[in-house]
Amino acid sequence: MRFRFRRSLLASLALGLPTAASAQAFGLNEIGSCAVARAFAITASPCQDASTIYWNPAAATTLTGWSAIAGVASVSLNGSFDQDTTFRHFDADVPTEYIPHVFVNYHDSTSRWAYGLGVYVPYGLTSEWSDDFPGRFLALRAHLQTVYVQPNVAWKLNSKWSIGGGPIFGHSSVELTQALDLSSQFADPAHGITFGMLGISQGTEFGRAKLNGSATAFGAQIGIWGKPSDKWSVGLRALSPLHFHYDNADASFTQTPTNLVVGGTLPGTPLTAGTPIDAVVAPQFTTGGALVDQGVSTRVNHPAQIQLGLAYSGIKDWLLEADYAWGGWETFKDLPVNFSGPARAASRTLIEDYNNSSAIRLGAEYTIPTNSWKLRAGFAGVSSAAPAVTVTPLLPEQDRNYWTLGAGIPFNKMWSVDASYARVSTPGARGRITERLSESQTAEQLNTGVFHLSANVFSISVKANF
Repeated sequence: MRFRFRRSLLASLALGLPTAASAQAFGLNEIGSCAVARAFAITASPCQDASTIYWNPAAATTLTGWSAIAGVASVSLNGSFDQDTTFRHFDADVPTEYIPHVFVNYHDSTSRWAYGLGVYVPYGLTSEWSDDFPGRFLALRAHLQTVYVQPNVAWKLNSKWSIGGGPIFGHSSVELTQALDLSSQFADPAHGITFGMLGISQGTEFGRAKLNGSATAFGAQIGIWGKPSDKWSVGLRALSPLHFHYDNADASFTQTPTNLVVGGTLPGTPLTAGTPIDAVVAPQFTTGGALVDQGVSTRVNHPAQIQLGLAYSGIKDWLLEADYAWGGWETFKDLPVNFSGPARAASRTLIEDYNNSSAIRLGAEYTIPTNSWKLRAGFAGVSSAAPAVTVTPLLPEQDRNYWTLGAGIPFNKMWSVDASYARVSTPGARGRITERLSESQTAEQLNTGVFHLSANVFSISVKANF
């Protein structure tokens, strides 16, 4: 006798799902320590290093000679979920993630042209929960990292304006682990009888699924930078969307012992009272069963970004900037999940319904005249891209604030170090730990608790100019 699995069993085994509490959705801003210290308000007055290749490709013409920067940001995330029905508190168990960045640029002061290359991580995700977390059937652990490689060319139009940009090659890798719930699966599909009807309680784990995959995509970024007067500068950058198709991902499955037995006899089937559940489900994890190693595919769009900034340097030794950033997350409406093996019947399209998001970024920098140290601080407010009905364990995304500070310390004319710290806080957001099966289901119907997030971000970069 074989029992059939509902499609919901594997529905959330999706690639590249959008947690870092550091940007809209699964975007990351920790690209350059100076940028972190100024709360990412640097499009109009980029930091004087090669990270401008990301923050405004056109401003690469403001650098002289060779400029190089390499650094890393550590993101330590604190997350939790408070469940309405049980009043239980569950802490996330997310490891600290380290996000690297490397840039190099060359501009001869006698030339209108600047050339450079950047390697950075603009999108990423890490979420991990304990083994007893009730939402582990949506996501127990997820890890997504996308690396962009961007050659850059900038051209100085005249003494006040520059344009720049270049193509982008993106590589994305993903890993997702989730628990499998037995109670909702059919023991007798012909009569619509589930294991829950036989006494198996909801949230009974009988296996785990793990997915690994990678994909590549291409895009581009362009920037405009201008200094219409000695005191004012403006900047605009636009990053295109990148479309990742994970066509050759692998799904694998392992059985979790339940040590349970069937509580009652099911007439017309071998399921009688006392039958070990583990023996009943074991064939599904072997050849001929649905839960064997197989292929899976999906697609994820990394959205477009636009950032506009205005900077003022009319106060002696001070630089002030305000930026507006927009993310085109509305393209992330659904997520197709297609299995190529025995679980093909579980293929479906998950509902995401993301919204476009906005951020206001304010930054300040003070240069100490006696030693040229730079002291920086900033604030940013970010609106959530996830609607109330799509706040989940995989990405409990919500509105957030950044409070940032940092310093730039020169050692000589060639070398300097930037260091920064950002505190990320959120108000908390109600969310769900079960799948959304229909667009008619609302947040009020599905959300059963409150997710809380906060993060500490430390960043350090070493810079050289020669």
